[in-house]
Amino acid sequence: MLSRLKIPKTILWVINTGLVLFALFFIFRLITFFAFNPPGISFADCLPSFVLGAQYDLRWISIFLLPVILFSYHRSFSPFYSARSKRIWTWYLAVITFLLFLFFIADMVSFSYNRTRLDAGAMNFVEDPGISLNMIWQTYPLIWILVGLIAAVICFKWALNKSHWQVINLTDGKAIMHRKMPFVIAALLLGLFIYGRIDDKPLKWKDSFALKDSFKTYLALNPLQNFFSTMQFRKPVINEKGAREAFPLMAEFLQFPQKAPFGFKRTVAPHSAGLESKPNVVLVICESYSMYKSSMSGNLLNASPYFDSLSKKGIFFERCFTPHFSTARGLFAILTGTPDVQLFKFSTRNPEAIDQNTIINNFTDYSKHYFLGGDPGFNNFEGLLMNISNLQLHTEQTIDAPRINVWGISDKDLFLAANTVFKKERQPFFAIIQTSDNHRPYTIPETDHDFQKKIISKDSLEANGFESLEEYNTFRYADYSIQKFIETAVQEDYFHNTIFVFIGDHGVAGNATSVYPSVWTTHRLSDEHVPFLIYAPYLVAPQQRKETVSQVDVLPTIAGLLQRPYDNFTLGRDLLAPDKKGNLAFITNTAGKIGIVDDRFYYVKSLDFAEEDLVPIDTTIVYPRRVLDSVRTKMSALTNAYYQTAQYLLLNNRKTP
Repeated sequence: MLSRLKIPKTILWVINTGLVLFALFFIFRLITFFAFNPPGISFADCLPSFVLGAQYDLRWISIFLLPVILFSYHRSFSPFYSARSKRIWTWYLAVITFLLFLFFIADMVSFSYNRTRLDAGAMNFVEDPGISLNMIWQTYPLIWILVGLIAAVICFKWALNKSHWQVINLTDGKAIMHRKMPFVIAALLLGLFIYGRIDDKPLKWKDSFALKDSFKTYLALNPLQNFFSTMQFRKPVINEKGAREAFPLMAEFLQFPQKAPFGFKRTVAPHSAGLESKPNVVLVICESYSMYKSSMSGNLLNASPYFDSLSKKGIFFERCFTPHFSTARGLFAILTGTPDVQLFKFSTRNPEAIDQNTIINNFTDYSKHYFLGGDPGFNNFEGLLMNISNLQLHTEQTIDAPRINVWGISDKDLFLAANTVFKKERQPFFAIIQTSDNHRPYTIPETDHDFQKKIISKDSLEANGFESLEEYNTFRYADYSIQKFIETAVQEDYFHNTIFVFIGDHGVAGNATSVYPSVWTTHRLSDEHVPFLIYAPYLVAPQQRKETVSQVDVLPTIAGLLQRPYDNFTLGRDLLAPDKKGNLAFITNTAGKIGIVDDRFYYVKSLDFAEEDLVPIDTTIVYPRRVLDSVRTKMSALTNAYYQTAQYLLLNNRKTP
């Protein structure tokens, strides 16, 4: 039919190519739906996502094809003018297709790991290409992926050549001239698809959030749209005015004196029950330590029985939340007391935010150590750690132990190396041990013969929140490593006067319905829910704490255990202070949402448009409308105040000389 209209050959070829690309986008979106759709969401529910997604797909297809139309306006550049022009355009589209498939694959990996679409946050890992590529190499069948990718591109290039030949056959002998007007019309039509709308407002990235469901939003977006749209958010936001306006509310939450001047540095006096023995502090930051996967949550697979036994002998906070999902952000929140609210770029990689005060520097008469089994240059951990005065680094380069994978030496060897350093210390010490084994590629050293892997059915794993047997056994290996550490440490003199603190760096998205209310899964609180334990059997009495607390509270709480004043600079609070009021944790994510979880509710709102949600933690309780409205108003105001303050502190918490 199109050939009868005497449409130029190039435009016919572009139409055929566009249909093939549109089919690829649609198939990819279909695969995404069937692979990752959460329980309770049907295909019919997602039809608006497919419709909106088609608009985003047409935009990118038009971006790819518009150069062919524009250049072919001049006949000598048409793919039908010469064999050379044909080769150039088929190779151009083949390269585009190669990049497109790369984005598709990276997007599937992103979805499988953290349940979010590929975005500009991926650039955080591109900045560490060696480690990132090694992790991918050791985790995924990269060779087969590349073979499949090359095969797909070859097939697509073959299809382009066949389409070229078919167009020639359809138009041969029909005296179709190379008229310029059809090219103008085609360019305008592609321009309209790129604009995305027929009204005065162009199609925008944030239009997808009007679907008011994270999965439906991600399904509508394609990886190209999401990635390039979020690149604009990799720069820090400076908003001192917003922080000053929010200060009265934050000052009330932080229990500052009335009419306190704007600022967050305060000197905190010691508790009457503070320890006078100058105890050592060992802060263990546990990789991907999701609370819902642990024995402490009541998970039937009992993956962390030893940690569970420790939690009954220490001060255990069972409702601790990290502000964000990622190791770099977790380390930042712990050391600085400020949530890393810079979207799509880690503040550890932001030169403007890397200079930070930390409560650890109050321990002036302590030696300070940091232990990591891998490379501290990854995500610029080392840059953030340099804010700790006189810090000694112990890493894979200095610890005599074999590397087991891209993340360096095993956690067991890391703990034992730390113990060797601790038992030689002749002065109080503050040490950070950052584990890394509980992460893809899930490597368990074959030399640890006393660790026995377990075989669990796939159905049982999935019902209890584990994606694979490898993940489950690696979680168990993390518990094994902690057990070996404590069993070794208890034999040393330093143990009796040491406070051991364990905190997860972040959680992992997944099905937590076997142990927690549905909001953990539907609203992804499982991403941020982690164990927080203070274990010092000779120094502190056991407590089981049920209130909601935050990762930013770790250092103030540690400092509060000692009989000494300390300077606090940001938003963390001493959770054991007798006069502490208010239980909550601030949460943000790269989907452009911020929120607060407390003992009764999780409130979340969008940064891009007027959407908010207030979800009861206990869904069996029915709250009157007036109660919900009142809570929503208060939590909305506090959420905004916390966010504005955190933005300000990212760039205004520089350490003093």
